[in-house]
Amino acid sequence: MSTKIALVTGGSRGLGRDMALSLARKGMGVILTYHTQQEEAARVVAEIRELGQQAVALRLDVGDLASFDAFLEEVSQALQSIWNATHFDFLIQNAGIGATIPIAQVTEEAFDHLLNIHYKGVYFLTQKSLPHLNDQGGVIFISSGTTRFCVPGYSVYSSLKSAVETFCKYVAKEYGSRGIRANIVAPGPIETDFNHAAIRNNPQMKAFLSNQTPLGRVGNADDVGSVVAFLCTEEARWINGQRIEVSGGINL
Repeated sequence: MSTKIALVTGGSRGLGRDMALSLARKGMGVILTYHTQQEEAARVVAEIRELGQQAVALRLDVGDLASFDAFLEEVSQALQSIWNATHFDFLIQNAGIGATIPIAQVTEEAFDHLLNIHYKGVYFLTQKSLPHLNDQGGVIFISSGTTRFCVPGYSVYSSLKSAVETFCKYVAKEYGSRGIRANIVAPGPIETDFNHAAIRNNPQMKAFLSNQTPLGRVGNADDVGSVVAFLCTEEARWINGQRIEVSGGINL
């Protein structure tokens, strides 16, 4: 049986790093992307190889739509040289940036920057990747708990994630004839370096969020990667077009 291969955007650190490692533990090959953190990406590749799987790190700016064709050509070359394959199986749309901007302070420039990274880039990278995906594969979009509950300053970020959640359903509907599934994983508050380590650097915020969660803590990166990896297994074959919130039950 041939090795399944997953492409994880933003796989050099944080949630993406744990997704990449969790997929490798499931026996999958991994293509991970980084924007600026080349050394961190190389370390993740080394960790995956220690787990007995093949991996490669490729640079990608998800906000630079003009670069996608060249990037996917690099993906094709890596598939051929490392796995002797022409297609991959799973696309995990994880890359993104954090920004806390009150509505009154949102500029058109900031809006467009977030739009390109969190929705327009996600949309067109998905569109361009689907011909490279094997039938019976899947797409997983990383959204946010803040599409269900509001966090002040997240009006742009969360609105774009809501758009991705709608897009996910359309991918599931339009590509189901190929056996391709599409699902959303929506993390709650996670203690990583995301958004300038907003939770890690603010003990008061961390304590407040922990108190809002029935399980009494904020999330860790390794709370999310295992769920993404599960959705890429045969056991999850009948989960399609769903939003799975991985938040410890915050704000029930």
